Amino acid sequence: MITKQNSDIRKGCQDMWNAFMLKGAVYTLESDLPICPCTAKDVPKRLISFPEAKHVFRNTIEINPNFHVDAFVHFFTDDQKFDGPQSGIWAKPMNALEIIRHFSGAITPDFSTNADFPDGLKRYNTLRMRQFGYWLTSEGIEVINNVRWGTEEMWSYCFDGIPYNSMVAIGTVASGIRKLENRSDFEIGLFKMVEYLNPHTIIIYGSGNYDCFKKLEEIGIRIVAFPSETNLAYHSKKGD
Repeated sequence: MITKQNSDIRKGCQDMWNAFMLKGAVYTLESDLPICPCTAKDVPKRLISFPEAKHVFRNTIEINPNFHVDAFVHFFTDDQKFDGPQSGIWAKPMNALEIIRHFSGAITPDFSTNADFPDGLKRYNTLRMRQFGYWLTSEGIEVINNVRWGTEEMWSYCFDGIPYNSMVAIGTVASGIRKLENRSDFEIGLFKMVEYLNPHTIIIYGSGNYDCFKKLEEIGIRIVAFPSETNLAYHSKKGD
């Protein structure tokens, strides 16, 4: 691990890459990614998507400036809903921080690393996950690392920067696990993640009702699944 020092910024220059987030960061030797510690003390009681958290913030902040919601903010949704070029969390990080402060913590952003993306883009989005997460911890936010492992070519770096034997989070909603033809690929990546990181707890956004998670429970890993908003809406409609 090495530490990087921020160099002086020339007058008039703009921080186009949110380098300010990396002040004091420690980097991995393997992939030169900032290490994002897991600072969450306990398993979240509830998860709330960033778009919904934003909605709650807008409707509540003027009525109660000190409001608090006992839920962790997550980003397991389409990228354009939280990473827009004008008002997304990367374009306006201070605005995002102002929202997140009113919640119990956050899971690091789920920037997409799709299999058909070029490797440079997948590495960049992996960097942004760690960078944004590290910055939140430096601002006193309780953070859980989101893990995206993609396909095999990502395994040399996609687990880097996440502490060993910590609590991590994953999303199963858009993972392809529901389709039998994709399930083995998901499971291979999942077990590779466990091999690299040995998490003591895995938070799942989506269904955890698959044999692969039962196998992990059998070896002592705590599995905590939170139903997706789509799943909740389906069951609510079904119950009406």
